[in-house]
Amino acid sequence: MSSEEKRTWIYVVVAVGVAAVYFATVLSKVPGTDVGTIAYVRPMLTAIGVGIAANIALNIMAATLSPREADKTDERDKQINRLGDYTGFYVMSVAAIVPLGLAMAEIEHFWIANTLYLAFVLAALASSIVKIVAYRRGF
Repeated sequence: MSSEEKRTWIYVVVAVGVAAVYFATVLSKVPGTDVGTIAYVRPMLTAIGVGIAANIALNIMAATLSPREADKTDERDKQINRLGDYTGFYVMSVAAIVPLGLAMAEIEHFWIANTLYLAFVLAALASSIVKIVAYRRGF
């Protein structure tokens, strides 16, 4: 497994794991509560920070465990990365329509922020899945 594929696996696991914990924590407060009173900003910023820190730490750990592969990338890695990034961009572009529509409809900030965060997570997931499939099935 190349170092770029390892980075992709780390990215998808961290993105999905952190988002799952965040959404489970915050959305569990929604039933029977006015969403305007739910404190979601600090948990969201914490989730974003933890996701970034975990991704960096795990990538450093992976590079330390396989130092010979850490900086090696070839043309295939670059093409797979580009394909995944394009896919993530298109998913984000389409998914961002939902929070934009919510903002135009003047819906609670809670829903706008959470759908935007979900759009980022979906883009990361789509990008990673495309990269992993390209690595596993060939490109």
